[in-house]
Amino acid sequence: MQDSIVRFENVSMQFPGVLANDRVSFDIKKGEVFALVGENGAGKSTLMNILYGIHEPTDGAVYINGRRIEKFNPKEAISMGVGMVHQHFMLVPSFTVAQNIVMSKEPRKLGVLYDLKGANRETERLVKEYGLEVEPEAKVGEISVGLQQRVEILKTLYRGADILILDEPTAVLTPQETEELFTVIRKIVKEKQMTVIIITHKLYEVMSISDRVAVMRRGKLVGVEETKNVNERILASMMVGREVLFDHIERTGEPGEVMIKADDIYVADNRGLLAVNGVSLEVKAGEVLGIAAIEGNGQSELVEALTGMRPLQRGSFYICGTKADGMNPGQIRKLGSAHIPEDRVATGVSLQSTITDNLIIGKEKLPAFSKYKLHLKQSSIARYARELAEKFDLRGGGINTRAGDLSGGNMQKVVVAREFSFDTPVLIIAQPTRGVDIGAIEFIHRQITDKRNQGCAVLLVSADLDEIFRLSDRIITMFEGKVTGEFKSGEIDKMEISYYMTGHRGEEGESRDN
Repeated sequence: MQDSIVRFENVSMQFPGVLANDRVSFDIKKGEVFALVGENGAGKSTLMNILYGIHEPTDGAVYINGRRIEKFNPKEAISMGVGMVHQHFMLVPSFTVAQNIVMSKEPRKLGVLYDLKGANRETERLVKEYGLEVEPEAKVGEISVGLQQRVEILKTLYRGADILILDEPTAVLTPQETEELFTVIRKIVKEKQMTVIIITHKLYEVMSISDRVAVMRRGKLVGVEETKNVNERILASMMVGREVLFDHIERTGEPGEVMIKADDIYVADNRGLLAVNGVSLEVKAGEVLGIAAIEGNGQSELVEALTGMRPLQRGSFYICGTKADGMNPGQIRKLGSAHIPEDRVATGVSLQSTITDNLIIGKEKLPAFSKYKLHLKQSSIARYARELAEKFDLRGGGINTRAGDLSGGNMQKVVVAREFSFDTPVLIIAQPTRGVDIGAIEFIHRQITDKRNQGCAVLLVSADLDEIFRLSDRIITMFEGKVTGEFKSGEIDKMEISYYMTGHRGEEGESRDN
């Protein structure tokens, strides 16, 4: 490992009302995997946005290969070898993979005409060189989120980056895709001597992939450690300033009556192909039913169908005993259902609206917040928003901050705070802690379990098997739109359940459906 390739010297970043970075100093070495961890609002993404030229620091200096950055803009950063893959991808859905990769740097025939075949060849070269398999001519809007991330990485590599910043790179990936990504990272670091900086909340991934790790808390640098000298518990304590416990969560009471019921339902995806193929399930009051499935196996369409966001092809479902197929999301919500969607940006928040406006969605006409359902009581709404912001530890600005200006984790907290506050008997939750820090994960898990203990029926979809195993009373597995297994808590381990998630029925080929 060679000398420093990146150096931050007393870097501060002041936004209105928020000191995002407070005199941060550390270096990153060439040819290493460097992890940057901290809670939401700790200043991680802000610091990397400075390195990528999106923000100019209020104070301090940043050096790349010993050269001080004078102009802070992405074009300058790219010219200095910096590339960044953001949490929320910046791709054109209607373009092909190759068109997205070469965008703004397209190969030309005779220096003028767009060379589409050349774009495909360039993409094939990158795929072969880096091992990130993706079809050059596929439309980006029709491929999985995991493949879209590969396109973002290839787009960055195409521009010649030797410093690659990955912001929450595994937040949208399955365990298998995560391991494939880590294999690529190890390859480019070893063979290309690239430097990879990973912003993440997942401490087991820090331990798996990084050489060194920097911990930030509330804008300040807590410390930089050799990964081999720490463990997850030490890092978690550094991140939140206290010991974090993920022990077994006590469950109280017995399940009651059926609150969510799906009866042989069939649902199509955006292409009109069958995504949910004859699924039947029940969730009782006072239990959590977890769905374990690799992304793209129908679980997303199932949730959308049960919340009125997608029509059924066949079958029926019931919410709180009422037949709900054919109802829209508002009607299903009135039956007693709250919903945390898997994509907080597309369907979870209004990016242009304030935190306050997002927290009050669905409650505008309540007497506590409006007079005669016509005039909003702004003072009552603001007080309510401040109470929720404090309870759910929303950071990144005051209650009048635009949701689109929040970090991904704080945006997720807005969704969770709003939906949990409805106090409904049914909760349908998809990816509740995706991109959320370890302290917030602990809090959200406790909230879910408390809801269950209060008698709420919870349907949980998560790509995080640890989350599924920790929270679920029962687990069903799905593959290609079908239920492949059903298990009670403690009845199966993570290794065995992976067989069911890939369409197998255990080592002996027999189903253990209960």
